[in-house]
This record gives sequence, C-alpha cells and structure tokens, in this order.
Amino acid sequence: MNPQFTPELFKFFRELKTHNIRPWFEANRSRYVDHVQQPFLAFIRAFAPRLAKISAHLVASAKPIGGSMFKINRDVRFTKVKTPYHTRVAGRFIHGRDPLGHGPGFYLHLEPGDCSAGSGIWLPPTAQALAIRKAIVAGAAKWKAVTGDPAFAKLAKFWGESLKRPPAGVPKDHPLMPDLKRKSWVTFVDFTEAQVCAPDFLDRFTAVCTVMAPFNRFLASAINLPW
Repeated sequence: MNPQFTPELFKFFRELKTHNIRPWFEANRSRYVDHVQQPFLAFIRAFAPRLAKISAHLVASAKPIGGSMFKINRDVRFTKVKTPYHTRVAGRFIHGRDPLGHGPGFYLHLEPGDCSAGSGIWLPPTAQALAIRKAIVAGAAKWKAVTGDPAFAKLAKFWGESLKRPPAGVPKDHPLMPDLKRKSWVTFVDFTEAQVCAPDFLDRFTAVCTVMAPFNRFLASAINLPW
C-alpha cells in the first residue's frame, strides 16, 4: 500500500501561514509530526526503491534531520522576512556523487496552492554552467530530442532566470539561444492538492520523474557525472 498524504497537511500549513510564530507551532507540533513529517518521510522511504530504478546515483534518505526532507525552520539571518517556519514541506533527491547539490536531481514541493515536482540543476557553479552550454551546442540534436520528446514537452515547464545577453562564444542567432542563456536548467510539473492526496500520488510522482530522467541524464553527462 502506497503512503498517502491527506488534506490535513494543507490545513496545517494554511493555519501556520496565519499563525507563523513559535508558540502556535509548539502547540500544534503533534499535528506537524502526524500529518506532515511522518507522511513525508514515509513517502521518501517508499520512493527510494523506485528512484534506484531511475538512477542508481540519486539519494532518497528518510532521515528526519540531514536527509532528503528540508527543515521546517527557516534561516532568518539573511532575510527581511523573519517568520520562523516554512509554510511548505519539500524534499530533494540529489546526486550522491555531488553532495553539495549541484548535480541533477529531483525535487518535491507541497504547499497550499503550490504543489510541484522539479528536475534538473539549479544555479550551477560557473564551470558547470559553461559545461552544460557546451554540451547543448555540441549535442544539439540530442538536446532537442530530449526536450522535444512529446511526453516531456507535454509535462515540463522550464523555470528560472536567464542571462540578459548571449553567453560568450555562442553566435547570437543560435537556434537554441533560450536554453543557452539559462542560469538554471530546471523543469517542473504542477500537481493539484487533490492529486497529492490521492492514493496513486506515489505512482504519479514516479511517472513524472521517469519522464524527466533523460533530461537529468543529459545534464549529468555534461558535467561528467554518472547517471
């Protein structure tokens, strides 16, 4: 039986958004544990063997601290927004050969009105970004085959900022300029809250990751990581 999220997860976060203070959270911590943390960790555990079939190099760790699941506490040191808690639960499945998280992987975000799966590389270091652009130019046909695949094109939406000018060394009229100007190579797929709470959500998320896998495989190859 697949692990299942319930509407209580979204109810908790809607209320947390209104009462984002430590006393309220501590009074409702058991709700967080029962309806958010434990179901999300159970989802990670159930997804792990499926992820291994997609890529043996990605990690699904169900540890409550230091694993795939992000912390509920916000780091407020460098932001004007001082609310202490995130109003979402999220997890990332990173490349085990790149523990800093710059390699391609998958991401799951559950928030009231904003649920999605992500894939790709977000803001890679300069050397990796250059390598990805070089791979797109050199392997243009393969890149177009991956991003133009009907299943991928139907699901995926690219996300992130782009350079204002064409990258150095690339003709300004290059047909793949929109992809070459990206700062991140990230795609995402939206889910409804009803889909997240359905019994088949693990299957749905696995299917999305499977469709996104060739995109991640291309990026991994570009930066010399196994897939």
